[in-house]
Order: sequence, then structure tokens, then C-alpha cells
Amino acid sequence: MKKVMGSWNLFEIVWLVLFTLIAIGFTVLSKDSFFGFTVFITGVLCVVLTAKGKLSSYVFGMYNTVGYAYLAYINGLFGEVMLNMLFFVPMNVVGFYMWKKNLQDGKLSMRQMEIKGMFLVGVICIAGSLLLGFGLSFIPGQNSPYIDSITTVLSIVATILMVRRFKEQWLVYIVLNMFTVLLWVIRTLDGSDEGLMMIVMWSAYLVNAAYGYYNWNKGAKEALA
Repeated sequence: MKKVMGSWNLFEIVWLVLFTLIAIGFTVLSKDSFFGFTVFITGVLCVVLTAKGKLSSYVFGMYNTVGYAYLAYINGLFGEVMLNMLFFVPMNVVGFYMWKKNLQDGKLSMRQMEIKGMFLVGVICIAGSLLLGFGLSFIPGQNSPYIDSITTVLSIVATILMVRRFKEQWLVYIVLNMFTVLLWVIRTLDGSDEGLMMIVMWSAYLVNAAYGYYNWNKGAKEALA
């Protein structure tokens, strides 16, 4: 089990236990579904294991992807639905294969982008968000089209960077998680039953993204040494 999950330091254990307890609390108080709780837990495990560079992250990620797509669908967030089912599901398979090829003694080889690469990523994120937001605004029942488009495009870019093992994925994830929290705050104010749970989940992702960048920054420097 230790080989699959990886060793856990004190911060990771405290972080995981804290947000699990918060999730349980919200589930009980808000009478949220057990299904919503499982989406939360598998999502947390996925992002924590990704921050640690562990291949097992893709196992939990597959369940979380399908579950989150369903929650987004019943909340009228069709950009999120398309993102998860048409992109994340196949990318879970591709990512598992790519990471497995780049394991050295069970440790993932991490990379760092050049400045021109980071600039190109920024341009793609801005242009893609504007174009997709414009398109989503024409779909009946679509909520918050431009925020939805931002989270969709940033998720795609961050996932591609993750599969290619670039540490800069975490900078994109930090911005992405901020906007996704905002998206679910809006849905909660509009009466979404799953809103509070999703706010907690994406807040957990935001904390993890900062930790992920710290961890991968060290890993990328070690790879260059």
C-alpha cells in the first residue's frame, strides 16, 4: 500500500484529515448526498497524489471526473460537463501511460518550462476563455458562461502541462481553482444543493495547488541537477 500511495508527511496527513472532516460536516449539516461526498474525497486524494507525483492519482481521478461531470450537468454547467467527459476521461488514460513511462525508481521525473513557453500558455488561456465564453453564452440554460469558460480552458491547459510533467501546471491550477470557487459560490447563492460541498472541495484544491507547486519546484530542480 505504501508503494502505491507514497509516503505521507505530517502536513499532507493533517491537510487530508482536515478537509475530510469538513466534508463530513457539510454532508451531515446540509444533508448532501453520499455521492457528492465520494466525489469530494476522490478529488482530494487525486490532487494530493498528483502533487506528490504518484501514478495512483489517475485511479482516483477517473472516478472524480465522471462524478463531477454529473454534478455539473444537474447544475447547468455544460462547459464543465464537456470538459470532464470529452477531455479528462481520455486524458486520465493518456496521463497514466505518460507518467508510467517517466518513472525513475518509482519517482516521477519533473520538468520546468522556458519563458517563451509560459508566454504562449498565457495567450492560449486568455484567447481560449474569451472564445469559449462567447460560444457558451448562446446555450439555453447555461450559467455564468465566461467564468465557466475560464475554468474549462485553464483545466485543459493545466492537464496538458500535468501530463507532460511541467511544474508550471500548478500556477495555472492556482488561478483555475480561484475561479472555480467563485463559480460555485454563484451557484450556491442561486440555490445549488451541492454548492457548499463543491466550494470546500475546490478550496482544498487551491491549497493543494500551492503545495503542488512547492513540491514540483523542488522536483524540477533535482531533475536539472
